[in-house]
Amino acid sequence: MATIKERLNEAVKDALRAKEKLKLSTLRMALSELKRVEIDERVDLDDSRCTTILDKMVKQRRESLKQFESAGREDLSARERAEIEVLQSFLPTALTASELESLVTEAIVQTSAQSMKDMRLVVEHLKPKVLGRADMAEVSKLIKSKLT
Repeated sequence: MATIKERLNEAVKDALRAKEKLKLSTLRMALSELKRVEIDERVDLDDSRCTTILDKMVKQRRESLKQFESAGREDLSARERAEIEVLQSFLPTALTASELESLVTEAIVQTSAQSMKDMRLVVEHLKPKVLGRADMAEVSKLIKSKLT
């Protein structure tokens, strides 16, 4: 299976051929961010790190989307939604609420977490499983509700 970077590069070529300007600019922006991290940290990114970066980009767009919607800027909101959709196509499929809840419950049992002091252990146990598939803020809320 191709890596995320390879899939992004292929998608750029496809978007160029199809003359999809918004998709092309979003893909180029994602590749640019990946390249920036590679240069800054002098590393070759693996798929898990690429997933983390793309997930962060989606979160940034969701925040912008909220602000644009509250300001009544539908034109900018539509662009953010389209960018989120493009970026999410390179992330693993999202977990449903029930799947996430069962993962959290399982992690609490496996780490023998009893109180909020053990939250860090649960988060560290869960992070590799939910990376790019769930919002870590939501995961934290769910863990807190189960541990209190």
